[in-house]
Amino acid sequence: MKRRKKLPSIYYDRHADIKVLKSKTIAIIGYGSQGHAHARNLHDSGIKVVVGLRKESAFWKRAQKDGLKVMTVAEAAKIANIIMILIPDDKQRTMYDNEIAPHLKKGDAIAFGHGFNIHFGQVVPPSSVDVFMVAPKGPGHLVRRTYEQGAGVPCLMAIHQDISKKAKKIALAYAKGIGGTRAGVLETTFREETETDLFGEQAVLCGGVTELIRAGFDTLVEAGYNPDLAYFECLHELKLIVDLIYEGGIGNMRYSISTTAAYGDVTRGPRIIPQSTRDEMKKVLEEIQSGTFAREFILENQANRPVFNARLKQDSEHPIEIVGEKLRKMMPFIGKKLK
Repeated sequence: MKRRKKLPSIYYDRHADIKVLKSKTIAIIGYGSQGHAHARNLHDSGIKVVVGLRKESAFWKRAQKDGLKVMTVAEAAKIANIIMILIPDDKQRTMYDNEIAPHLKKGDAIAFGHGFNIHFGQVVPPSSVDVFMVAPKGPGHLVRRTYEQGAGVPCLMAIHQDISKKAKKIALAYAKGIGGTRAGVLETTFREETETDLFGEQAVLCGGVTELIRAGFDTLVEAGYNPDLAYFECLHELKLIVDLIYEGGIGNMRYSISTTAAYGDVTRGPRIIPQSTRDEMKKVLEEIQSGTFAREFILENQANRPVFNARLKQDSEHPIEIVGEKLRKMMPFIGKKLK
């Protein structure tokens, strides 16, 4: 008899005790999208927070203006009991080795918003500290905004090292402090979070979607259609479709669109994503699982990103970017809250 896979645990406000953090100081390393949201939400939850930044950081004054205590990363690491590292993956190893590791104390906890550096061995914490992850499944501005509205963004939580035997309680309390337990906290592992996150970004959410958009735009323009119309059909309306899927799944989207569109969806969609594409997705996943992508990404950054920078520049010059910039200027409501 086939064993049923154990369902993942999901935790809410009632499962977390924020008092666990009351006697602790949390250092938020970085004040970008996630960093500012974590720091401000924790501060507003009554937790003692300091922000660790480089002295030359452009975010230093912003964090001070937001009412937070700011200091260098090394100074923050010295006084903190919990250190949440929220800087880009490619910057974490150097900063950890030089400014955090020398100041770790027995019983401290190191936390991450993504598992990349722990899973691929770029950051190797000592055996005397807890290591956990709390990863909101949404951008920082949404983490902050939903918190202010009395709601929250769902989070992933994982424990890598539990020296204190309290790492899970600390992680749940942290998630509650940023509003995550209001929406639900899903327990996972560093490996699962890292591999699924990278795959989703590469094959679907970023890499897959952007390539699909450009392919559709190019096909229409090469066939002689107006580039402005091609932009609307292949990029602008995407948000409307994604919103419907987000709100109620694929079925909700198909219910909401026209019968013609739904028929085209179910009959032509599989031709756009044939078995060969699914096979390529498996190859992408295998490269992630084997560490091939991680090695490539690490070496690319060590070489000052020659391929990455060239591709970004090349893609920025694609006609869809030029057409889109023109059309968005004609739609002032984009990027602004509608009243």
